[in-house]
Order: sequence, then C-alpha cells, then structure tokens
Amino acid sequence: MRYREKMRGILVILCLTLTGCGSWQYLDRSVLPQCLRPSAYGITETAPAPGVVSESAEEPGMVSGQQPGSDFEQEPSPSSGRQEPVTEASDTGYDFTLCFAGDINLDENWDTTLFMDQQPGGIYDCISPELVELMREADVMCLNNEFTYSTGGAPLEGKAYTFRAAPERVEVLEQLGVDAVTLANNHIYDYGAEALLDTFTVLEEAKIPYFGAGRTLEEAMSPLYLEVEGKTVALVAASRAEKYKMTPQATETEPGILRCYDTELFLQAIREGSENADFCIAFVHWGTEYSFELEQVQKDTGREYLDAGADVVIGAHSHCLQGMEYYDGKPIVYSLGNYWFNSKTLDTMLVQLHFSGDDTGSKLTVQVVPAVQAGCRTVYASQPEEQRRIYDFLESISVNVEISDEGIVTETDR
Repeated sequence: MRYREKMRGILVILCLTLTGCGSWQYLDRSVLPQCLRPSAYGITETAPAPGVVSESAEEPGMVSGQQPGSDFEQEPSPSSGRQEPVTEASDTGYDFTLCFAGDINLDENWDTTLFMDQQPGGIYDCISPELVELMREADVMCLNNEFTYSTGGAPLEGKAYTFRAAPERVEVLEQLGVDAVTLANNHIYDYGAEALLDTFTVLEEAKIPYFGAGRTLEEAMSPLYLEVEGKTVALVAASRAEKYKMTPQATETEPGILRCYDTELFLQAIREGSENADFCIAFVHWGTEYSFELEQVQKDTGREYLDAGADVVIGAHSHCLQGMEYYDGKPIVYSLGNYWFNSKTLDTMLVQLHFSGDDTGSKLTVQVVPAVQAGCRTVYASQPEEQRRIYDFLESISVNVEISDEGIVTETDR
C-alpha cells in the first residue's frame, strides 16, 4: 500500500519525484480496460493504524530460475556456438487494498458542516487521524457522496431533507484521500437536474471519478474501471432507497441515477463490469433507515448481484450498520452506516478489501476497522474492549460471519 498525492502543479511533480506515489489509474469509461493494462506498480509499505492489523498474502518471491540482476549475458552454448537471448520471467503477484466508507454529508446548513467550520483543523478535527491515515493509505478509497455540489437549483417539493454543498467543499474529499464516490443515492437529485449536472462538473474538475449516476442512462450504468497493480477493478452502483421515487433514473437524454427496484439494468451493469475487469464491486443504496434488520429484498437481490458476477456487494442508506453475509464464498456487507453524516451516536466502520494473489490463485480478505460517530465526530475505536463490542454486535446482526479480534471477517456455518 502507498500514499497518493492529491496536490497539483509543481507540488505534484515534487511529490512524485520524492515518493513515487500514485497507486491507481483512472481508465476512460469508453475504452475497454483490457486494452489498457499497464505493468504492475512498485509497492511502498506503511504501518497500519494502532490497534488495526492488516492481513495480506505473502510477498511474492523471485520467479524460479530468475537470478538477481537478470540482465546478464549468458555464456555461449557449446553445442550451438552462439549466445541465446535471456527472457526474464514477469512478476504477476499483486497485493492491494480497497477501502469503503458509508454516508457523509457536507450540506452547508447541516450539523456536520457547521461543526467542521468551527474547528481549526477542519475535517481533520472531525475524523480521527487513525481513520484518515487508513483512508489515504488505501490503494482505492471510496465512499457514498450523499449530497450535491452546487449553488444552483431548487429543493425538490415535498422532500423533508435536501442536501446541497458549495462546490469548494469537494476539497474535503481530497483531504481524506477519496479516489471515487458513488452517486447512486436518494439525495444526489435534491436540487434537481441543474445541481446534479453541477455535481458532475465539480467532481470531474477535482479529478474524483464517480459512478452510479450520469448525464445519460448509458453513463449511469457504465462501470468505473480503475487499474491497481496491474489488475482492473470495476465499480458499479444503483439505488432502491425511496418509498416515493423522487430521484429519477437517467434516460437517453436526461441526467439521473441508476435504479435497481427492477434489477435488470443493474444486473446488466454488473455483468459488463465483471466481463471487463478482474474484480467487480457492486455498491447498492437500500434498506430501512435506522434499522439493523435486513429487508428480504436485500438478501434476495444481493445474492443475484453476486450470481451476476460481482465479487463483493457493499451497501449503504440505512444510516446505521447492518450485518454481513457470505454467499457462494463471496461477501455482502449490507450497510456501512453513517461514516460522518450527523450528530447521532452510532457505531460505524471502514471496510477494507485486501486482494492478493498471482497466476496460481487469488485471495480476498475482508477487514473491519471499527469506529464511532458521535457529536459530529467520527473516532477510531482504539481500545480492544470497544473494538470487541463492535465486532460482537456486527456478528449478532449478521447472517453467517465471525470477526476476529483483528477485525478479520470469515464465513461460519451458522
């Protein structure tokens, strides 16, 4: 794992020269990812936050028969009398981390933003340094952007809560090391099409890729492809979070999100992502707000998404943690809950997906980083007793998982 610099201009050049940072590459959605496979990047290891243990595959060794400094010349073969070319074996090993967080809210009149503006350190006084460090260290950091970036538009009539942040608030994502955001949620259209289009522009200018929404339905359905250590990761997203469907699905001519009340289009997006990437993550906005109980439709459709080719399903919207399940050996994280969304006291977490392997096989390790949102702050749970309390609670609301003292999630028989 390594840090990625978010600075621009001269600072970018200096930082890249000094640290060799930059662990993923954003691929243009219009180009199939297999046509753009760069060679694997080098890895700089960093220490995990206190109390958090990272698990990764054993560092791949030298390929059998390969010698250090292999651009040496061979002795001519006695039988041929000529020098044979030396072919170097390639290192196909990989070991990278995708990190996911739940809902955040930067609305100008909301408790979180008002609190942040009063803090000398801004967002760094709102989210504890252990969590920020892990977010920035991840090869890909993704969260749910549950508001719009704009100064235009008008709040939707009849909607109880509408969220809009000034465009400059996007710097908070950069400060947190966010690499991609899902926009498939029930607040991204709170101020209509004008504000949604502004949101696309703000994120594009900040070079933060998004998925699950677009200027057309084709864009909203398109997987976001990211290159990490020579592997392609596809991110797709959709929403089924509203009783009264006020957030429109995009059309051929109008902006909006991708919905999954009817799963046909989302399944199509998952299949596309799975076919064109090494790993596919499906991010879904679903469930009942402030309820730890799963809706049957979450269980049913979550399994559909895995059957369609997703390697992991990640959920949001409930504003509280929900359980986890393994299905056919693949994980469903039903809800990440609030990450930094309001002043309520709620357990929360980062979820780390550690992918490792080589040509002989692959491994996915799921790890929970426990935290608590309270009083407009999100704080890492550093004490073992507090960590264990959160792990035990997650186990109690899950279908068939067990969580170790290090936060490693495994499947059980129950």
